[in-house]
Amino acid sequence: MILDLNPYIVQIGPVGIRWYGFLMAVSMGVGLFYFVRNGVKAGFREDFLYNTALISLLAGIVGARLIYVITNPADFIANPAEIPRIDHGGLSWHGGIGGGLLAGWLYMRRLPLSLTGARATFGALADLAVPGLAVGYMLVRIANIFNQEVIGHKAAIMPFGLDRHPAQIYGSLIGLALLLIHNRLARRNPPPGFLFWAFFFYYSLLRGFIEETFRANPHYLIDYTDPVWGFGFTTMTQLFTPLFLAVTYGLMRASLRRGSGSVAGR
Repeated sequence: MILDLNPYIVQIGPVGIRWYGFLMAVSMGVGLFYFVRNGVKAGFREDFLYNTALISLLAGIVGARLIYVITNPADFIANPAEIPRIDHGGLSWHGGIGGGLLAGWLYMRRLPLSLTGARATFGALADLAVPGLAVGYMLVRIANIFNQEVIGHKAAIMPFGLDRHPAQIYGSLIGLALLLIHNRLARRNPPPGFLFWAFFFYYSLLRGFIEETFRANPHYLIDYTDPVWGFGFTTMTQLFTPLFLAVTYGLMRASLRRGSGSVAGR
Protein backbone atom coordinates (compact mmCIF):
# COMPACT_ATOMS: atom_id res chain seq x y z
CA MET A 1 0.00 0.00 0.00
CA ILE A 2 1.56 3.27 -1.21
CA LEU A 3 -0.63 5.97 0.25
CA ASP A 4 0.39 8.89 -1.98
CA LEU A 5 -0.14 7.14 -5.34
CA ASN A 6 -2.42 8.98 -7.77
CA PRO A 7 -4.91 6.56 -9.39
CA TYR A 8 -5.25 8.96 -12.35
CA ILE A 9 -2.84 9.31 -15.26
CA VAL A 10 -4.47 12.60 -16.16
CA GLN A 11 -7.52 14.39 -14.78
CA ILE A 12 -9.34 17.46 -16.08
CA GLY A 13 -12.19 18.45 -13.79
CA PRO A 14 -14.53 15.49 -13.25
CA VAL A 15 -13.09 13.62 -16.26
CA GLY A 16 -9.96 11.55 -15.94
CA ILE A 17 -8.07 8.51 -17.18
CA ARG A 18 -7.23 6.03 -14.45
CA TRP A 19 -4.28 3.65 -14.51
CA TYR A 20 -6.79 0.84 -13.92
CA GLY A 21 -8.76 1.64 -17.07
CA PHE A 22 -5.65 2.32 -19.13
CA LEU A 23 -3.94 -0.97 -18.23
CA MET A 24 -7.17 -2.89 -18.74
CA ALA A 25 -7.52 -1.31 -22.19
CA VAL A 26 -3.92 -2.28 -23.01
CA SER A 27 -4.55 -5.87 -21.97
CA MET A 28 -7.71 -5.97 -24.10
CA GLY A 29 -5.74 -4.63 -27.07
CA VAL A 30 -3.00 -7.25 -26.65
CA GLY A 31 -5.56 -10.02 -26.27
CA LEU A 32 -7.52 -8.85 -29.32
CA PHE A 33 -4.37 -8.70 -31.47
CA TYR A 34 -3.37 -12.25 -30.57
CA PHE A 35 -6.95 -13.55 -30.82
CA VAL A 36 -7.51 -12.19 -34.34
CA ARG A 37 -4.03 -12.86 -35.75
CA ASN A 38 -3.89 -16.48 -34.67
CA GLY A 39 -7.59 -17.04 -35.31
CA VAL A 40 -7.14 -16.04 -38.95
CA LYS A 41 -4.19 -18.45 -39.20
CA ALA A 42 -6.45 -21.19 -37.81
CA GLY A 43 -9.00 -20.53 -40.56
CA PHE A 44 -11.59 -18.36 -38.80
CA ARG A 45 -13.04 -15.39 -40.65
CA GLU A 46 -11.64 -12.06 -39.48
CA ASP A 47 -15.05 -10.39 -39.13
CA PHE A 48 -16.29 -13.33 -37.06
CA LEU A 49 -13.29 -13.02 -34.74
CA TYR A 50 -13.78 -9.29 -34.21
CA ASN A 51 -17.50 -9.77 -33.52
CA THR A 52 -16.83 -12.61 -31.07
CA ALA A 53 -14.18 -10.59 -29.25
CA LEU A 54 -16.46 -7.53 -28.91
CA ILE A 55 -19.42 -9.58 -27.67
CA SER A 56 -17.26 -11.54 -25.23
CA LEU A 57 -15.56 -8.41 -23.87
CA LEU A 58 -18.85 -6.63 -23.20
CA ALA A 59 -20.42 -9.75 -21.66
CA GLY A 60 -17.27 -10.27 -19.61
CA ILE A 61 -17.50 -6.78 -18.10
CA VAL A 62 -21.18 -7.31 -17.27
CA GLY A 63 -20.47 -10.75 -15.78
CA ALA A 64 -17.52 -9.44 -13.77
CA ARG A 65 -19.60 -6.65 -12.25
CA LEU A 66 -22.62 -8.86 -11.66
CA ILE A 67 -20.71 -11.49 -9.70
CA TYR A 68 -18.91 -8.81 -7.69
CA VAL A 69 -22.21 -7.16 -6.73
CA ILE A 70 -23.79 -10.53 -5.83
CA THR A 71 -20.86 -11.52 -3.62
CA ASN A 72 -20.60 -8.09 -1.95
CA PRO A 73 -24.25 -7.11 -1.39
CA ALA A 74 -23.56 -4.97 1.68
CA ASP A 75 -21.65 -2.49 -0.48
CA PHE A 76 -24.67 -1.84 -2.74
CA ILE A 77 -27.88 -2.35 -0.74
CA ALA A 78 -27.69 1.12 0.79
CA ASN A 79 -26.45 2.73 -2.42
CA PRO A 80 -27.74 0.88 -5.52
CA ALA A 81 -26.62 3.77 -7.76
CA GLU A 82 -23.09 2.43 -7.31
CA ILE A 83 -23.92 -0.87 -9.08
CA PRO A 84 -23.07 0.33 -12.61
CA ARG A 85 -20.05 2.42 -11.47
CA ILE A 86 -17.31 0.08 -12.61
CA ASP A 87 -15.01 3.11 -12.69
CA HIS A 88 -15.02 2.88 -8.89
CA GLY A 89 -13.58 -0.65 -9.04
CA GLY A 90 -15.14 -3.98 -8.20
CA LEU A 91 -14.90 -6.60 -10.94
CA SER A 92 -14.87 -10.36 -10.40
CA TRP A 93 -12.31 -12.29 -12.45
CA HIS A 94 -14.41 -15.47 -12.41
CA GLY A 95 -17.52 -13.53 -13.45
CA GLY A 96 -15.61 -11.91 -16.30
CA ILE A 97 -14.38 -15.23 -17.70
CA GLY A 98 -17.78 -16.85 -17.24
CA GLY A 99 -19.68 -14.01 -18.92
CA GLY A 100 -17.29 -13.81 -21.86
CA LEU A 101 -17.18 -17.57 -22.33
CA LEU A 102 -20.96 -17.94 -22.28
CA ALA A 103 -21.54 -15.07 -24.71
CA GLY A 104 -18.87 -16.33 -27.13
CA TRP A 105 -20.30 -19.84 -27.05
CA LEU A 106 -23.86 -18.65 -27.69
CA TYR A 107 -22.73 -16.43 -30.54
CA MET A 108 -20.69 -19.16 -32.23
CA ARG A 109 -23.41 -21.75 -31.76
CA ARG A 110 -26.04 -19.74 -33.63
CA LEU A 111 -23.85 -19.13 -36.68
CA PRO A 112 -23.53 -21.50 -39.67
CA LEU A 113 -20.08 -22.75 -40.63
CA SER A 114 -19.93 -20.38 -43.60
CA LEU A 115 -19.93 -17.37 -41.26
CA THR A 116 -17.26 -18.66 -38.89
CA GLY A 117 -14.87 -19.76 -41.62
CA ALA A 118 -13.34 -22.74 -39.83
CA ARG A 119 -14.43 -26.25 -39.07
CA ALA A 120 -13.32 -26.04 -35.46
CA THR A 121 -14.85 -26.52 -32.03
CA PHE A 122 -15.54 -23.76 -29.53
CA GLY A 123 -12.55 -25.08 -27.60
CA ALA A 124 -10.22 -23.91 -30.38
CA LEU A 125 -11.70 -20.43 -30.12
CA ALA A 126 -11.38 -20.37 -26.33
CA ASP A 127 -7.72 -21.38 -26.58
CA LEU A 128 -7.02 -18.21 -28.59
CA ALA A 129 -8.19 -16.07 -25.65
CA VAL A 130 -5.65 -17.44 -23.15
CA PRO A 131 -2.69 -15.07 -23.84
CA GLY A 132 -4.97 -12.04 -23.51
CA LEU A 133 -6.37 -13.36 -20.23
CA ALA A 134 -2.88 -13.96 -18.83
CA VAL A 135 -1.63 -10.50 -19.86
CA GLY A 136 -4.84 -8.98 -18.50
CA TYR A 137 -4.34 -10.59 -15.10
CA MET A 138 -0.73 -9.44 -15.04
CA LEU A 139 -1.51 -5.79 -15.87
CA VAL A 140 -4.72 -5.38 -13.87
CA ARG A 141 -2.99 -6.57 -10.71
CA ILE A 142 -0.45 -3.77 -11.24
CA ALA A 143 -3.39 -1.38 -11.68
CA ASN A 144 -4.73 -2.57 -8.31
CA ILE A 145 -1.71 -0.93 -6.69
CA PHE A 146 -2.84 2.49 -7.96
CA ASN A 147 -6.40 1.82 -6.75
CA GLN A 148 -5.16 0.80 -3.27
CA GLU A 149 -6.97 -2.56 -3.50
CA VAL A 150 -6.12 -6.28 -3.34
CA ILE A 151 -4.13 -5.52 -0.18
CA GLY A 152 -1.92 -8.17 1.43
CA HIS A 153 -1.81 -9.32 5.05
CA LYS A 154 0.45 -7.52 7.49
CA ALA A 155 3.53 -9.52 8.47
CA ALA A 156 6.30 -9.01 11.04
CA ILE A 157 8.91 -10.69 8.85
CA MET A 158 9.13 -8.97 5.47
CA PRO A 159 12.11 -7.86 3.33
CA PHE A 160 12.83 -4.39 1.89
CA GLY A 161 11.18 -2.59 4.81
CA LEU A 162 7.67 -3.76 3.85
CA ASP A 163 5.08 -4.26 6.57
CA ARG A 164 2.65 -6.34 4.53
CA HIS A 165 2.67 -8.75 1.59
CA PRO A 166 2.51 -7.10 -1.86
CA ALA A 167 -0.42 -9.27 -2.97
CA GLN A 168 -0.83 -7.28 -6.20
CA ILE A 169 2.74 -8.15 -7.24
CA TYR A 170 2.14 -11.81 -6.40
CA GLY A 171 -0.93 -11.72 -8.61
CA SER A 172 0.96 -10.05 -11.46
CA LEU A 173 3.68 -12.71 -11.28
CA ILE A 174 0.95 -15.36 -11.42
CA GLY A 175 -0.25 -13.80 -14.67
CA LEU A 176 3.29 -14.01 -16.06
CA ALA A 177 3.60 -17.64 -14.93
CA LEU A 178 0.29 -18.48 -16.63
CA LEU A 179 1.52 -16.97 -19.90
CA LEU A 180 4.76 -18.98 -19.73
CA ILE A 181 2.87 -22.20 -18.93
CA HIS A 182 0.52 -21.56 -21.86
CA ASN A 183 3.40 -20.98 -24.27
CA ARG A 184 5.07 -24.21 -23.20
CA LEU A 185 1.89 -26.28 -23.48
CA ALA A 186 1.02 -24.71 -26.85
CA ARG A 187 4.25 -26.11 -28.34
CA ARG A 188 2.85 -29.62 -27.84
CA ASN A 189 -0.08 -28.82 -30.16
CA PRO A 190 -2.77 -30.16 -27.77
CA PRO A 191 -6.37 -30.77 -28.89
CA PRO A 192 -8.89 -27.88 -28.94
CA GLY A 193 -9.99 -26.66 -25.53
CA PHE A 194 -7.05 -28.11 -23.61
CA LEU A 195 -5.10 -24.85 -23.40
CA PHE A 196 -8.08 -22.89 -22.04
CA TRP A 197 -8.92 -25.42 -19.33
CA ALA A 198 -5.24 -25.82 -18.47
CA PHE A 199 -5.03 -22.05 -18.04
CA PHE A 200 -7.99 -22.05 -15.67
CA PHE A 201 -6.60 -25.08 -13.77
CA TYR A 202 -3.21 -23.47 -13.13
CA TYR A 203 -4.84 -20.11 -12.42
CA SER A 204 -7.03 -21.68 -9.73
CA LEU A 205 -4.04 -23.52 -8.28
CA LEU A 206 -1.73 -20.50 -8.13
CA ARG A 207 -4.33 -18.01 -6.98
CA GLY A 208 -5.90 -20.30 -4.38
CA PHE A 209 -2.65 -21.45 -2.78
CA ILE A 210 -0.41 -18.39 -3.25
CA GLU A 211 -2.20 -15.09 -3.87
CA GLU A 212 -5.22 -15.76 -1.65
CA THR A 213 -3.00 -17.06 1.17
CA PHE A 214 -1.35 -13.66 1.54
CA ARG A 215 -4.29 -11.46 0.51
CA ALA A 216 -6.34 -9.69 3.20
CA ASN A 217 -9.77 -10.90 2.11
CA PRO A 218 -12.59 -11.85 4.50
CA HIS A 219 -12.22 -15.38 5.88
CA TYR A 220 -14.95 -18.02 6.09
CA LEU A 221 -15.27 -21.28 8.09
CA ILE A 222 -11.67 -20.96 9.32
CA ASP A 223 -10.55 -17.46 10.27
CA TYR A 224 -6.82 -17.51 10.86
CA THR A 225 -4.01 -15.09 10.01
CA ASP A 226 -0.45 -15.63 11.14
CA PRO A 227 0.88 -12.27 12.44
CA VAL A 228 4.54 -13.19 11.89
CA TRP A 229 4.56 -14.58 8.33
CA GLY A 230 1.31 -12.98 7.19
CA PHE A 231 -0.46 -15.98 5.70
CA GLY A 232 -4.14 -16.67 6.31
CA PHE A 233 -7.15 -18.77 5.35
CA THR A 234 -9.80 -19.47 4.27
CA THR A 235 -11.10 -16.94 1.76
CA MET A 236 -14.16 -17.53 -0.41
CA THR A 237 -11.90 -18.24 -3.40
CA GLN A 238 -9.92 -20.79 -1.39
CA LEU A 239 -13.13 -22.58 -0.40
CA PHE A 240 -14.06 -23.01 -4.06
CA THR A 241 -10.53 -23.79 -5.28
CA PRO A 242 -10.82 -27.62 -4.87
CA LEU A 243 -14.03 -27.56 -6.93
CA PHE A 244 -12.44 -25.40 -9.64
CA LEU A 245 -9.41 -27.69 -9.78
CA ALA A 246 -11.52 -30.86 -10.03
CA VAL A 247 -13.79 -29.47 -12.75
CA THR A 248 -11.04 -27.95 -14.88
CA TYR A 249 -8.83 -31.04 -14.54
CA GLY A 250 -11.74 -33.20 -15.69
CA LEU A 251 -12.31 -30.89 -18.68
CA MET A 252 -8.60 -31.04 -19.55
CA ARG A 253 -8.74 -34.83 -19.56
CA ALA A 254 -11.94 -34.79 -21.60
CA SER A 255 -10.34 -32.59 -24.27
CA LEU A 256 -7.37 -34.98 -24.46
CA ARG A 257 -9.70 -37.96 -24.87
CA ARG A 258 -11.62 -36.20 -27.64
CA GLY A 259 -8.35 -35.36 -29.34
CA SER A 260 -7.17 -38.97 -29.15
CA GLY A 261 -10.52 -40.16 -30.51
CA SER A 262 -10.37 -37.85 -33.51
CA VAL A 263 -6.82 -38.95 -34.36
CA ALA A 264 -7.74 -42.63 -34.03
CA GLY A 265 -10.78 -42.13 -36.27
CA ARG A 266 -8.81 -40.73 -39.20
